[in-house]
Amino acid sequence: MDYDKLCASTQKIDSKVRFAGVINSRGRLIAGGMVESKTRLGDRKRDEMLYMELALRVKMRSEFDDDLGKVRFSMSLREKLIVMSFPMKNDIMMVSMERKTQFEKIAFSILKLIEKL
Repeated sequence: MDYDKLCASTQKIDSKVRFAGVINSRGRLIAGGMVESKTRLGDRKRDEMLYMELALRVKMRSEFDDDLGKVRFSMSLREKLIVMSFPMKNDIMMVSMERKTQFEKIAFSILKLIEKL
């Protein structure tokens, strides 16, 4: 499965998913994006800043892999939405969704898709 198919499959897991994209280690979106039927909460420039910050955060978390094991996913519960990140080799799957959702079910469904890569 390539990254575009991964993102499309992730967007179809639940109607509450707003965004599914893959970001490289430098914080650049390389696949996926917003679900077509959803409206963007911020502008594209701020999205780019978010991607770079996420890439840095994922890299910093990996410093503890030897002691704690590799991160499978991380989640931020924000006032307006939920953001999850899934490290994948050198890249990161980023998914955002509406707050009122079964995020645990969605997260483990995404992990199953990633394992198929």
